[in-house]
Amino acid sequence: MTAADPVADVGALAEPVERVGRGWTSALSLANGAIWVGWYGPLQILLASQAEDFAPGTGMSKETMLAWVTGAGAVVSLVANPLFGALSDRTTARWGRRTPWIVAGSAGGALSLLLLAGAGGVWTMAAGWCLVQLTLNAAFAAITAAVPDRVPRLQRGSVGGWLGAAQILGVVGGTGLATAAGGVGGGYAACAVFTLVGVLPYVLRYQDLRLPASARPAWSWRTFAVSFWLSPRRHPDLAWAWLTRFLINLSNALVLLYLLYYLRDRLHYDDPENGVLILTAVNGVTLLATVVVGGVWSDRVGRRKPFVVWSGVLMAVATAVLSGWQTWPGAIVAAAVLGIGFGVFTSVDFALMTDVLPKAMDRGKDLGVINVANALPQVAAPALAAPIVTYLGGYRVLYLVAAVIGLAGALLVGRIRGVE
Repeated sequence: MTAADPVADVGALAEPVERVGRGWTSALSLANGAIWVGWYGPLQILLASQAEDFAPGTGMSKETMLAWVTGAGAVVSLVANPLFGALSDRTTARWGRRTPWIVAGSAGGALSLLLLAGAGGVWTMAAGWCLVQLTLNAAFAAITAAVPDRVPRLQRGSVGGWLGAAQILGVVGGTGLATAAGGVGGGYAACAVFTLVGVLPYVLRYQDLRLPASARPAWSWRTFAVSFWLSPRRHPDLAWAWLTRFLINLSNALVLLYLLYYLRDRLHYDDPENGVLILTAVNGVTLLATVVVGGVWSDRVGRRKPFVVWSGVLMAVATAVLSGWQTWPGAIVAAAVLGIGFGVFTSVDFALMTDVLPKAMDRGKDLGVINVANALPQVAAPALAAPIVTYLGGYRVLYLVAAVIGLAGALLVGRIRGVE
């Protein structure tokens, strides 16, 4: 059976054993990258520009406004990702469990980006960003769950590497589109089009695994609600893996949140928007150099934890550079080293997460709960960063705190016992 062949109903819950082909991996990676374009064009450039325009007269600084808007969107993401993952687990459509949510989520995300382009103030800006988070998380939850559905364990590092490469290309592409489109409205429109078009090769070419109605558990509101709690006592490896991801992503979020303002207000860089694009591109180049290699290497040696530990340590060192060497060359070096570390972390940590999933029926929901560790830092980062930058020492202290948090996340990987 090839990745494009029709699949038997029983395959939806079976542990995959046949390797997926390059075409399937490429199409899923493109879809993943398209979702990240829809997220990071706004996060890197467009939301910050809107906050700068809307802040005068509101009694809020641009930093505080951006923190509130991105924090509100992150709260929506916290709920949306596991919710849509759980709904896709139960979907019995003829097009499969995941494809309907990829299509609906990306189409809704594109429309939400266009609505956000017309925001006239902080409230419509926040509402638009929350809609973007709601819809794109539906697509992202389904894309993520497709990997343990279809990819055997000893191929997940390499597939995770390609997904990670697509992720950073999505970040770079979103930043580039937002910068080059000639204004906030044009930037949102360009990101919306790419987000929708990018998922089409996967949903049109590859048939999804179908879940027979007879295999779907009986519906119960109470059972459905309770299922989102994954007990750390019953699943300690999953809990430690979740905490590791949360801390390292929190460190990364603290670095990225005020990057535009850091270049403008602390480094006094002449063109901070293009500066963000340059740093993102440098980070992307070094990340691309390691993300696939790290995943393939992890698959070959059959081990995950050492890769996650040392990539986390390297990222903490790079973040400390931003604290201690506050110059444009220092920012370039930090971006490059962060890319090396985050490349390895992205691919291998994803494979590690799929290795500790409790059961096949709940792959989408459980990965959605794990993905909360990606979204929750977006809530926590503004809450930590705004007072640190404003009252507690500025960017030097902010990046030092970020380095300590990332180092703690790296060291806690050793508490995972069930994975080599």
